[in-house]
Amino acid sequence: MGKAKLIAALVLVAVVLIIVLQNTQPVETRMLFMTLTMPRAALLAITMLIGVGVGMLIALGLSGRRRKR
Repeated sequence: MGKAKLIAALVLVAVVLIIVLQNTQPVETRMLFMTLTMPRAALLAITMLIGVGVGMLIALGLSGRRRKR
C-alpha cells in the first residue's frame, strides 16, 4: 500500500510540473473593479487551493453534523 501512495504522489507531482511548465503565459483576470495580470499557472494554483480549502470546510462541516447525531 505504501508503494502505491508513493507512485500516486510522484505521478501527481509530474502532472503538476507539466501543467506549470506549459502555462507560463500571462493572463488577465478581472475581479470586481480590479484587473490582475499573472501567469496562468499561478491562476490555476490559486484556483486549486481555493477548491481544496472549500472542500475541506465542507467536509469538516459534514463530519461535525454526523458527530452531533
